[in-house]
Amino acid sequence: MKTKMVSYTLETLPPLTQAQETSLKALAARPESEIDLSDIPELSEEQWKHARRGAFYRPVKRQITARIDADVLEWLKAQGKGYQSRINAILRREMLAASGQRS
Repeated sequence: MKTKMVSYTLETLPPLTQAQETSLKALAARPESEIDLSDIPELSEEQWKHARRGAFYRPVKRQITARIDADVLEWLKAQGKGYQSRINAILRREMLAASGQRS
C-alpha cells in the first residue's frame, strides 16, 4: 500500500478548524496548577550535569568556496572520507572556544 507524503511550510499550512481553535483556547486558559505532571520523572542533578543545550539542532549548511593551504587539505583528506565535515567540526570547535561556549 502506497501512502502519500504531504509536507507544509508556514505559508501553506491549512487553517485551523473551529474545533482545533476551541481546543487550543481551552488549553491556553487552563491554569498551570491543573496540568498533571505526575507522569514526568524528576531529573537529578547528575542527569542535568550531562544535559547539552541544542543537542538536536542542525545548523543550515551553506556552500562556499574557501582557499585552504594544499598541505592542510592533503592532511584532512588523508584522514579518510568526510574531510569537509572535519573542517566544519574544527571551525565550530574554535568558534565555540573563542565565544566561551562548550560544544
